[in-house]
This record gives sequence, structure tokens and C-alpha cells, in this order.
Amino acid sequence: MCEVALHTLGFPELQIDGRPSKLALRKAVALLVYLGEANGPVSRDVAAALLWPDADPETARARLRRTLHRINEAFGRTILEADRTSIRWSPTVRLGVHSQLFESACGREDFEGACGLYRGDFLAGFALSDCPEFEEWAFYRREALRGRLMHALERLVQSKNATGEHLAAAAFANRLAALDPYSEVYCRYLIRSLLLAGDRSAARRHYLLFEQRLRDELGVAPEFKTQALMSAEAGTADTETTRYAFGAGVHLAFQVHGSGALDIVVMPGFVSSVERLWELPACRAFLSSLMTIGRLVLFDPRGIGLSDRVGSAPSLDATVEDIDTVLQAARSRQTVLFGASQCGGACIKFAAQHPGRIAGLILFGVLAKGCWTPDHPFALRADQFDAWRERLIAGWGSAIGIETFGPSLSGNPLARAWWAGLLRSATSPGALKAVLDALRDSDVRPLLPLVSVPTLVLHRRLDRAVRIEAGRYVASHIRGARFIELEGDDHWFFAGEQEPVLDAVRGFVADLRSGHGPDTLP
Repeated sequence: MCEVALHTLGFPELQIDGRPSKLALRKAVALLVYLGEANGPVSRDVAAALLWPDADPETARARLRRTLHRINEAFGRTILEADRTSIRWSPTVRLGVHSQLFESACGREDFEGACGLYRGDFLAGFALSDCPEFEEWAFYRREALRGRLMHALERLVQSKNATGEHLAAAAFANRLAALDPYSEVYCRYLIRSLLLAGDRSAARRHYLLFEQRLRDELGVAPEFKTQALMSAEAGTADTETTRYAFGAGVHLAFQVHGSGALDIVVMPGFVSSVERLWELPACRAFLSSLMTIGRLVLFDPRGIGLSDRVGSAPSLDATVEDIDTVLQAARSRQTVLFGASQCGGACIKFAAQHPGRIAGLILFGVLAKGCWTPDHPFALRADQFDAWRERLIAGWGSAIGIETFGPSLSGNPLARAWWAGLLRSATSPGALKAVLDALRDSDVRPLLPLVSVPTLVLHRRLDRAVRIEAGRYVASHIRGARFIELEGDDHWFFAGEQEPVLDAVRGFVADLRSGHGPDTLP
């Protein structure tokens, strides 16, 4: 038995029994990494096609055989074993793959240990330009791990400040700020931690650098909340409002703002981050306006934003569980669910299954079925949906999609930087692919007649992401639901003209408070 450490975080390295081992063949290194990540046998044909995509099958298999021989010959022992159909790491090898050790530490909530393992991005500096499928696989893996790193760092900043370890919190916040230098939230994490540690000069230095970066590259000033930190005393520096609810084995990040007998629980769509939503002035203004109507509750469903990563796309039932967990944690008694875009399906299901738990339902820019069928011709065909999804993922790390979701904001450099940062911090491209696949395959049409709570459906006339006919369909199949057609082409509820949306919400909530039923809405 020998011990092999496969360092995949950063440029790949191999250690056997504690000693560095070099392998010059890049495709041999790629094969070792791919098999290590698979954590089990891999088809010979799959491995051959992955690494020699331009060769005919027989030639690719021959090259794979030679590569296996060279690997075992280079190490003087059988590192990899193969039979007629598959390849795997030898059972005589005790293998430690650092990316898997990192994920395991995150799963145990040993975030400090996990961040210590993260020396660099997955396979940083390593590429196989003639193997596009391998490169695509590595890209998805890299972004998934990077997303888990950001989540771990955010949790560490919060926990270290809570226990008084402010310098440690500042170190983790500094790593976060380097990952997204335009994030006001991450900048505040760093400044607040330094202030609490008593290092006001360092806090001011970081603030001035951030202020200059925003001015030079985005043409904007820091938010008032960020500016206000520098005038706060260290002991009274603004604390974050994010809390965690635990249910069904996961921790869910949520915030409660304002007061009042009625809660408005907002679920904004397929990506969210309860802290970063506030970074965009338009979104902040909309959420602040909602706080004048009722107590505002925001949360990230499992796998998204600051909530626990779960390694797969949350099912509709899982998101319904998450709504229930947050309502209990927030001690919500009279609740209006505000479900936008992809989150509309979960809100519809919750309303259908738990009518006694909510007072009303607001749906914005939603659709009941994810893709086209003859009896629901208001969505993209499956192949069109898949092409759109691939374009979104291919542009990961940029402001991809903002022209569809928020065309009125698409020319705003701050909005573009915010959207790109939100995508990176809220989820990974692999996780997003799974979420969008679930949306494509979703169908809550059978649930619509079961919704008995007062319902308001809002949709912009020229919505570029979801056709208005889809909103009309939803409203027409929920008994007594009112449909309001709004002007504009923005899919995001906070983009474009906000007042018509807010006026509709105010009127709906006023009718709920007066005891009017859905059929009596003006």
C-alpha cells in the first residue's frame, strides 16, 4: 500500500509516500486527475475519447494503452489498473485528492481547514488545448470549487468576527475582496473587520483603494453604507443582518428587515445572495420600498448564495421545505410570498400545499412550464432553451444575460459589474446548469387550480426572458387571481419602472389587511 497525494488546487502535483513525483506527459497528468476526481472506474472508451478527441476510436484506445504503461513505468509500480472495459486507480493506492478533501472539509463545516487546502483554482495553469471536453469538464469543476471557496470565506468572516477574532476575519475578508474587487459587501467585510481589530489606518487605506477603483473603472462612488463605516467607531461598526435557519439538514441564510404584522418573503429568481442583492442601487431601492409595506424577509434557497452548497440542483420539493424552514425561523405569522421568475414554481407549490401558512401570493415574471409543448406554446422549445443556457454558461464571469434580464440596466457599468459578481458568488456554472435544466423540465400546471389564497400575477408586456402569455396562463388557471400587465421589457422586478410594481403590491396588501377576497380586488 502506498499513499498518493494528488494536488489539484493550483497547478497539478503528485506526491507518492510524501515525496514529489514528476510526470512530464500532460495527458498522463490529465488522466490521473480525471480518474482521481471520478473516485471509481472510468470507461476506457470515455477516457480515450476525452483525451484524444480527434483520433479514430482504435487509435485513441492504443494511445490510452501506451499512456497507462508509461504512467506505471514512470512510478515503478502499478498506480492505475485496467481491465477490458475500464480504468481506475489501483486499490493498493491510498489516494488523497485535494479538491475532494476541500469539499469534504466544507461539508463538515471545517471552513478554516478547507480554505487552508485551497492553494489556487482547480488545475490553475494547466490546459489541454486539443481536448475541448476535458477543458469543459475542468471549467465546471473549477467554478464549482471556487464558489464553495467564496461561501466558506463568507462564513468564516462572520464566525470569526462573532467570536472576536477580528484579525483572522480580516485575513479571510481580504481573500474574498481579491476574488471580487468590485463587491461592496466584500469591501465592507474587510473594512468592518479591520475596524473591529482596531486597525483604522488599514481600514482607511482599503477604503480609499476601493473608492478609487469604483471611480476609475465604473464611474461611481461607494454606497452610503460603505462610506458610513469609515465614520463609525470600531465598537459600533455596522453588523451584518444575515442569520441562519437550520432545517432538512441544511443551513439557510436569511435576513429580516423592518417591522410590521405582515411579512413579504421575497424569492428573486435562479440566483441570489441576500447580502449582495443590496449592492445594486435599483435593487436596494425596491427592497427598501417593500419595507414600508411590511416586514421584509429575504433568503437564499439551499445551494445558492450564502446557504449551504448541496452538490445538486434543489428540487421543487426541497425549495418548498426551505420556504417552510425560513418562515419558522423568522416567526412569520401573516405572510405574502413574492416569487419571481424561476422561484415562482416553488411559491405556487407552497401555496397549493400550505394555504393556511400564507395570506397571499405575488408572482412576477413566472411561467408554469419550463419549455414548449403544443398545449403550452409560451416558452422556448427544449433545444432553444438548451442553446440559451449554453450561451449563459459560456459567458460565465461576465455580465452575460443582462440584456435579457434587465435591458434597462444593460448599459450601466455598475449594474454589469454587480450582475457578474452576483453570478460568481451565488452559484457556479455547473450548479446553474442543473438549476436551469430543472426549470426546463418543470411543470406546475396541475398545481394552479389548487391555489386558493389571494393571488396577484405581475408581468411586463415585453419581458425578454418570459413571454407575457406565460403570465396570463398562470393567472387564468388560479381561481380569482388578478393579472396586471406592466409596461417595459425588463424581467427583473427591480429594473425599469418600479412604481407600477410597488403600487400593485401596496394595493394587494391593503386589500389583504382589509379582509377583501381575491375576487374583490379593484
